[in-house]
Amino acid sequence: MKTTCALLIAAVTFCVSASRAVAQELTLYAGPLTGEHDHTYAWAIDYTEGFGRYFAGSITWLNEGHVPGHHRDGPVAQVWGRLPLMERRIVLALGVGPYRYFDTEAAEQGAGYSNTHGWGVVYSARASWYSSHRWTANLQLNHVQVTHGSSTTAIMLGVGYQLDSPDTPGPRDFALPRSHKVTNNEITLMAGATILNSLDSQTAAAQAIEYRRGLTNYLDATLGYLHEGSGLSARRDGATAQLWLTRAFLNDHFSLGIGVGAYAAIHHGDSNGNRDTGDGILSGLVSMSASYRIARHWSARVTWNRVMTRYSRDTDVILAGVGYRF
Repeated sequence: MKTTCALLIAAVTFCVSASRAVAQELTLYAGPLTGEHDHTYAWAIDYTEGFGRYFAGSITWLNEGHVPGHHRDGPVAQVWGRLPLMERRIVLALGVGPYRYFDTEAAEQGAGYSNTHGWGVVYSARASWYSSHRWTANLQLNHVQVTHGSSTTAIMLGVGYQLDSPDTPGPRDFALPRSHKVTNNEITLMAGATILNSLDSQTAAAQAIEYRRGLTNYLDATLGYLHEGSGLSARRDGATAQLWLTRAFLNDHFSLGIGVGAYAAIHHGDSNGNRDTGDGILSGLVSMSASYRIARHWSARVTWNRVMTRYSRDTDVILAGVGYRF
């Protein structure tokens, strides 16, 4: 259910164009999804920036719901061609891009499950209406085609917010440039929950500490230590290292980031597998994070991590905490 290379490609694209990107819009989508044999729901979190009047790019986390024996989700990076109409109040767009999916599926031989990772393509059509107060209403059609597994089609309604105020109603052609880093130095303590990507979604308490430093106006790096809790079939503690594409809005009070990196963990195995070395040590880590500055040196942060393993012990680690900036 998560990603790496798709986000790396998207991160590089956005870093190269960061000094000029377009309307920065954050949108939540939900709606019905149809597979080859089943019906369920879909939801998505989408961040879009334009690259001029007629083009845009987006990074999306897509969740394809729960069909029997499958829980599939992952990141999508898309390029869009778009057409503004009615004095830019209405925008029609077509998008396409890679999908790094993560599927929790029932094991082929009876009981149990496996975490399957693969690639696909998402084709999209979108119609958006822009209000005079930054809010947008959206209708989007997604068709997902994957290398292994069933294709799906979803129709989703979305509500969005323009994080950069446009000069006139409609999308901003290019985002406002930045003259300084989003982050200088920040130390954050966080706590939350670990969710095992199994068919039963077992949970445990989690804690983390993280040091964050801004490298450029749009790129952060973090080093941290993550404890995924006890009571799961995969109990892990270890060091994390990530690079983050970051953006700041609302006079630098609010920031968003998407990170890709590695997690060097001590894997304690389970009562059946007894897996304590080997492929349990190093895992991929993909994260989304939002922070809000509550005082000059203090900020609140929420982070969603996906730990990607090679032995069917993927987890979601959802954390919230307080950071000190200096």
